[in-house]
Amino acid sequence: MCRWLAYWGPPLFLEDLVAKPDHSLIHQSLHAAEAKTETNGDGFGLGWYGERPEPGLYREILPAWNDENLKHLSAQIRSRLFFAHVRASTGTATTRANCHPFAYGRWLFMHNGQIGGYGLIRRKLEQMLPDEYYTCRQGTTDSELVFLLALSLGLDADPVGAMGESLGIVRRAMAEAGITDPLRFTAVLSDGNRIFAFRCASDALAPTLYYTGAGSAAMTLVSEPLDTDRPRWTAVPQGHVVSVCGSGRLTTTEFIV
Repeated sequence: MCRWLAYWGPPLFLEDLVAKPDHSLIHQSLHAAEAKTETNGDGFGLGWYGERPEPGLYREILPAWNDENLKHLSAQIRSRLFFAHVRASTGTATTRANCHPFAYGRWLFMHNGQIGGYGLIRRKLEQMLPDEYYTCRQGTTDSELVFLLALSLGLDADPVGAMGESLGIVRRAMAEAGITDPLRFTAVLSDGNRIFAFRCASDALAPTLYYTGAGSAAMTLVSEPLDTDRPRWTAVPQGHVVSVCGSGRLTTTEFIV
């Protein structure tokens, strides 16, 4: 499993969340408290929105705790909306193309979880991608594949509906292949203005998701809290999606697949 964070609000230096807190994302790369594994050392990535509509990306296969470039970049890049992710592979190779976040056009996406029995249905799912999206697939992860499926199903027009339809296709493929391992999905995507964060699973063990700052000018969504002040963090219930619109209004609605 992986750890990630997403920030929306007034421009902030990435290091203020990625590196500085007591339980920062870099700290979680070695000492995750709410993940299957304590160590998330199979690469990391940053995605941020700046002066252009399309996001910037920096991804690397080194562990987050051991990359000086990450420390220098996060101290210099300031953004109003950014993603950061530390990876613990669930079976696919540790390559730059497999590190999160993933980007397509103005969209950013990152994920924590797994598709049970992915190797048995990967080819079938990839064959469902239109050429436009198949040809831009750079890695081999289930995460990137779910993202591209959602794009092909109308992510621009209906982000929540397209993601639900994408996961529905995955669930049906798993059932047809007789896969009993679970689908677990805690993920976030953004078009540079809105954020959508999902928490769901085919069993009762969806990876954790929290947020803080609802109703304020700045909001942060995380796999696990960045500090010990637990009362300020709200846990998202399993089977729900959190949406943050351009005005900053946050809504939580049911999301069942």
